[in-house]
Order: sequence, then structure tokens, then C-alpha cells
Amino acid sequence: MRNTLVLNASYEPLTTVSLKRAVVLVLQDKAVVEQAHPLGVVRATGISVPVPRVIRLQRYVRVPFRQRAPWSRRGVLVRDQHLCAYCGRRATTVDHLHPKSRGGADSWLNTVAACAEDNQRKADRTPEQAGMRLLRKPFEPTPEATLMLALGLHRSEMNELAAWLPAAAVA
Repeated sequence: MRNTLVLNASYEPLTTVSLKRAVVLVLQDKAVVEQAHPLGVVRATGISVPVPRVIRLQRYVRVPFRQRAPWSRRGVLVRDQHLCAYCGRRATTVDHLHPKSRGGADSWLNTVAACAEDNQRKADRTPEQAGMRLLRKPFEPTPEATLMLALGLHRSEMNELAAWLPAAAVA
């Protein structure tokens, strides 16, 4: 796993940070390592720190509660597991079911992950007009899935960090 999960002082998941940032937070005594990678150690002159998988902040950070996930291209790709909604191959783009040029919005229910070929083939049309079928319908993520989208975690990472995440998010 390339990112480190950051927990609030109350053990609530907040975000993920790079390994470098996590080590800096630990060395500055702003965070403590809650779970370390079993095989890794970061060494510097006179210092040895276990490679953190999960860190907890020493002080509580107030975060406003969001019931709905804000729409983002990255969020759509994560929601759809980087799989094209038309053919099932690796998706690198986001397609608007109702094209933006025709009044379509950037919303969870109007966007799907798509491979570049299918996105280009559909072009400025609806899937019906282009004769293309969706393999799965778009959906708005639940509050639990919202947390996973905000953290940018994939299913494999959620299983590794199950002890630190809400039970509904891992199920």
C-alpha cells in the first residue's frame, strides 16, 4: 500500500497521506503509529521508525460531517473500480450519459467510468443513440462508501485496514 491511513485522535478515519508525510508527522510527535508494515523500517541517522500503515493524530481535528459525497472524476473511477461501464475493460476517462453539451450535469447518476475507445465512440450522444448498453447503472455512493471514496481506498486496501474502518464500509 503506497498511502498511510490517518485517524483522528478519536480513531475516526480522516484521509490518506504519503509515506513521507506520515513519517514526518510521527517524527514531529503530531501522530503515533497505530499499525506498521511488518517488513518495513525507515532509517535515518540515529532514528528508526516502522513504516506506518495507520497513524493517529495526537490532537483532535474537527471535520464537518458530509452525508453525501461531492462528485469528482476520481470518485467516479473509484466507485466503478476503474472498469468501463460499456465493455468492462480498464477505464481511464469519465463519460456523461447525458452529454454536458446537451445540458447534462456533473453528477453521480449522470457519469460512469469508460475506456477511451468507448467514450470516443459514444461521443456527443446518449448511450441509446449510440447503440451502446451499460453493464451496470450508475449510483450515488452511500455514506459508508463516501468515506472510502474520500480516502481513495480500493477494496483490497479496505480489507487490510478493516480494523480501522466502519464495519458497514468493509462489508
